[in-house]
Amino acid sequence: MVTKLQKSGSSKKSALPLTGSVKESAQQIWQAGLGAFTKAQAEGSKAIEALIKEGVNMQRKTQSVAEEKISEASSKMSSMATDISSKASGQWDKLESIFEDRVAKALNKLGVPSAKDVNALIARIDALNKSVQKLSAKDAAPQAAARRPVARTAAAKTVKPAVKAVAKPAAKRATNPKAPA
Repeated sequence: MVTKLQKSGSSKKSALPLTGSVKESAQQIWQAGLGAFTKAQAEGSKAIEALIKEGVNMQRKTQSVAEEKISEASSKMSSMATDISSKASGQWDKLESIFEDRVAKALNKLGVPSAKDVNALIARIDALNKSVQKLSAKDAAPQAAARRPVARTAAAKTVKPAVKAVAKPAAKRATNPKAPA
């Protein structure tokens, strides 16, 4: 340690111990600095390694927290997107139905039949066709029996063309009143 300087009576005597004590103090300070440097050098690498370990641990913790926050935010965003999508599709469906109703009203005012009307008409036509087919099948059986070949006589053959010749001018006059008689 640094020794305390004592004041003495003569200045020469005091100058020698003062320079020696300054030298001695400077020497001790120098040695303390070297010791601190050596100690810092030896313990510094240990301290740096400890700081690196702490930094790595801190980085891992922050990354895990950040990943957790990112996954939480992405799940919230996907749920919000799903909600918005469902609301938008609901609004789109409403808009579509309003449009269809207005077009149907406009077509109805113009007298255009709806698809429902056309389908009902088609069903009715099919039912009528079936009825006609049934009736024609029933009528065909009695008519087939009535159409037996009849032996024609010579008189019957000559009467028919004469009837036709007389009937034609009368029919023409009925449809066209200005035709010559």
